[in-house]
Amino acid sequence: MILCCGEALIDMIPEPTESGRAGFVPHVGGAVFNTAVGLGRLGAQVGLLSGVSEDQFGVQLVERLAESQVDTTALVRADRPTTMAFVHLKDGHASYTFYDENTAGRMIAPQDVAAVSDRVTALFFGGISLAVEPCADTYADVLAREGANRAVMMDPNIRPGFIRDEAVYRARLSKMFAQADVVKVSDEDLAWLIPDGADLADCAAKLIAQGPALVIVTRGGDGADGYLASGDLVTVAAEKATVVDTVGAGDTFNAGVLAKLDQLGALTKDRVRNLTPEEAEAALAFGAKVAAVTVSRAGANPPWARELA
Repeated sequence: MILCCGEALIDMIPEPTESGRAGFVPHVGGAVFNTAVGLGRLGAQVGLLSGVSEDQFGVQLVERLAESQVDTTALVRADRPTTMAFVHLKDGHASYTFYDENTAGRMIAPQDVAAVSDRVTALFFGGISLAVEPCADTYADVLAREGANRAVMMDPNIRPGFIRDEAVYRARLSKMFAQADVVKVSDEDLAWLIPDGADLADCAAKLIAQGPALVIVTRGGDGADGYLASGDLVTVAAEKATVVDTVGAGDTFNAGVLAKLDQLGALTKDRVRNLTPEEAEAALAFGAKVAAVTVSRAGANPPWARELA
């Protein structure tokens, strides 16, 4: 099983009302939640570790997980509110304003998290859950305790406006990168992480030097690159799609990468650290394929395996 560790929240997405003014409609979301849902719909064995409220929005989140065949055993339920992300769309591209104080997701603590099941062979971390305490320290603790013998993928999905203490955040990410096998970043994330890099390849090399065996850099409509510790580079083009919005695109890409590595038998600690260029390229290409479906429809709505035939 792949265990996705991180936030589950509500995306408030603008839609026109009868008056002509925009209203906000609640959609289940969160970077790590979306990746878990994407994996479940692609047929992977997957679970979610997250703090989830017992309020009406928490109920929506749990219902979507169940519908998408995601194991909910590791959820930590709490009588706290659900994190809200108000989405602002410009030309189909999304930016976010978060409301996260004292929420079920934010306040998850190390003592809330049980030992990870032996069924879990891979861990995924990412999103805003790595940016704020105490949840960020909780997920870092899970990685330190449980990541040594499991394949580990990370996507920091950096939201600069959400970061409270940049020095602490950078230090936490660096420590987690050193324990990760695969790190996926957008080109914008990579420029933020490595501000002194000469170009994307130089930045990726500096990130690989921190520990990962594969660094994936997504470049929006220009496709994605995979930099392997062996020095090999693979590149895939973006799939053609009519873009409705980009909400959840990167999260779905992550689901596709993980699902393909799992299908290839490459999602174990030993195998993922020794990927061939062909395996890496296949994983990136499948990630691009499933992400193209998500951007073609509103909100984070990853495809089912049957839709890809």
